[in-house]
Amino acid sequence: METVSRRRFFASGASAAVTAFGFDLRPAQAAVRELKISRTTQTHSVCPYCAVGCSVVIHTLGDKAKNVKPAVVHIEGDPDSPVNRGTLCPKGASLKEFVNAERRLTRPLYRAPGAKGWTPMSWDDAIPKMAKLIKASRDKAFEAQDAEGRTVNRLSNIALIGGCTDTNEINYLLSKFRFGLGILPYENQSRL
Repeated sequence: METVSRRRFFASGASAAVTAFGFDLRPAQAAVRELKISRTTQTHSVCPYCAVGCSVVIHTLGDKAKNVKPAVVHIEGDPDSPVNRGTLCPKGASLKEFVNAERRLTRPLYRAPGAKGWTPMSWDDAIPKMAKLIKASRDKAFEAQDAEGRTVNRLSNIALIGGCTDTNEINYLLSKFRFGLGILPYENQSRL
């Protein structure tokens, strides 16, 4: 009688289990489900919650056809990231619920002066409106020279704030935008 080593027993898989234990695993093997991320598209992003900048992998279902809206089915930490090495804090672990929340804002809202409520607006309308309002504010309060005649080119009636998860490139562009307009009040964690 041949003795079966532990390694050979486990290598033989289901057939050894069927013969050794007397039960048939074929129905269980037929019912094995796919992982929920097996047919997803993976998109790499950054968690929006704090300034750490943990990398995340967002798994979406949908073939990106015009009539198909992709659905986020799973979000996990990126194991290749040197920042978080695949881990997420409790807030980061709740990103799927944040992305799929019914009350999440997905378009710009506008509240006219004196209005009590907000009205939705398209990005095509919002960006020119913001540009127009910024230009009007700049024209109203721009100082080319101070009281002593020195060139200052400053604007103090508009403030700019950068987000904690902005990339270095976005922060660089925000700084260029700020300097171009002469904006003095500026807050950003990148300390540019």
